Amino acid sequence: MATIPVVVSSKALSSRTSLSEKDDQSLAAEVVPAQTSNKRPRISLWPRKREDLDSIATQPSVFDDPETLEVYRPPPTYENSHRFNPAARWTLREEISVIRKIDWRVALWAFVMFFALDLDRINISQANTDNFLQDLHMNTDDFNLGNTLFRLCFLLAELPSQLVSKKVGPDIWIPCQMVLWSGISLAQFWLSGRGSFLATRCLLGFAQGGFIPDVVLYLSYYYTTSELPIRLAWFWVSNYVASVAGAFMATGLLKLRGVNGKAGWRYLFLIEGGITLLVGLISFFMMPPGPTQTKAWYRPKGWFTEREEVIIVNRVLRDEPTKSDMHNRQGLSVKMIWSVISDWHMWPIYALGLTHMIPVTPPQTYLTLSLRNLGFSTTQSNLLSIPSTVIGGVTLLIAGYFSEIVNSRVAATIILQIWALPLLIALYTFNHDTSQWVYYAVVTLITGFPYVHPVQVAWASSNSSSVRTRTVSASIYNMFVQAGAMVGANIYRANDKPLYKRGNRALIGICSMNICLYIFTYFFYRTLNFRRAKKWEALSPKEQQEYLDTTADKGNKRLNFRFVY
Repeated sequence: MATIPVVVSSKALSSRTSLSEKDDQSLAAEVVPAQTSNKRPRISLWPRKREDLDSIATQPSVFDDPETLEVYRPPPTYENSHRFNPAARWTLREEISVIRKIDWRVALWAFVMFFALDLDRINISQANTDNFLQDLHMNTDDFNLGNTLFRLCFLLAELPSQLVSKKVGPDIWIPCQMVLWSGISLAQFWLSGRGSFLATRCLLGFAQGGFIPDVVLYLSYYYTTSELPIRLAWFWVSNYVASVAGAFMATGLLKLRGVNGKAGWRYLFLIEGGITLLVGLISFFMMPPGPTQTKAWYRPKGWFTEREEVIIVNRVLRDEPTKSDMHNRQGLSVKMIWSVISDWHMWPIYALGLTHMIPVTPPQTYLTLSLRNLGFSTTQSNLLSIPSTVIGGVTLLIAGYFSEIVNSRVAATIILQIWALPLLIALYTFNHDTSQWVYYAVVTLITGFPYVHPVQVAWASSNSSSVRTRTVSASIYNMFVQAGAMVGANIYRANDKPLYKRGNRALIGICSMNICLYIFTYFFYRTLNFRRAKKWEALSPKEQQEYLDTTADKGNKRLNFRFVY
């Protein structure tokens, strides 16, 4: 767990105590000991060893020691400060109930919003199977340029979007983004040629950029560090659900070709853009500013009771005390932004963000077009893309759960490269005599890769430590991911088709390099933690306390901070 290590007095630690008979009033008057183990009971969809549901789930933290309590006490400007109570204790039964409520109210709608995002992002690939390029008098290189411009604008919008989101709040900015990009998406119904295609690609990139870090920031208000990776895994499952649903929708909508003299892909953009617009409008009512601000004129009772709000706020702060550094309507200064950009501790993760998806990006982008080139019809190409989507969704969840089980980000993310390398080598050996079904099988497995991006997003979030740094580092990380996607979108060239030998050779080299980069990152963070632990343990308890009281170090620069790897 990449948070400030627990500094707790011995009096605060004792055996678990049942809270089944204690009410909120007695808890406020009596400090019940936090549970002895530093290991948080894991609450997820993965089967766990049975726990005593009436035992204390409250984790030991810096708030249990009177001295460190004052160092990390949330400031009055923090929007949830009125629910902070260092004496608050709750049972595992209560915690499970609260988390499930958050899952249904918050995480599920995040899933729906991301589904809408991907519906509008991927329909360009489905439009490709309906003579999209021919209708607009374009070729593969024009398509590549459009994808590159989309990624570039997406990248450029990342940081500005985060700055706006932090100032006005993700609960306002995210729905605004959705309404904006859905209007642009459905306007693609009126595309007339290369110029309008490139213009809408740019506008969509600008409108959608920053959406993912905004949602990750929003989810971090409700979940602890250990809970976020698997929620993000499910969050990205919506990507695959959108691909499957989009393929079925495209199969029907593209058959509208000829209606009113219009191509089927025009109706595809119009109808799916309308769906996203509806989701965006509903999102204004489905995203409260934070866990203690769920009441509104259309929701007079709110989502959570006062007791549940106390549990949500205190469990999150006990996990990461620095989450109270900024309130949810506080902007970022230029100095804060520069401090995050210049933080070399995060550079290995940024480098992985740049390169980790490149080996599988070209085969994924050109899947439907490659199927058409192999002789499959429009309907067959869209339906044949579904198996890779299903495989990808399953491997994504496996990677998320594997990360939780082994508690190693490197082990859970390097599997993408290990998965892709032998398949890319096989793809490189294919020639014109290779069976189309053999080609299809290998490409399906490549595009069904374990999507480890959610784990790496949570990894970057954990290692950036505080809210003020997490906001910017999430954008920087995603900017590197988009830059990598731009590189990947230009590896397959028109003069290298249909086998793309030169492109596949480059992908094999990048995949091999990535494996080395992951190994380097593992030892990089391991060495940092070892050196810090050695310095920290060399200090006496008095010196450690003096450091906590007087240090100017913040976030992941603190001597008692440990990086996740």
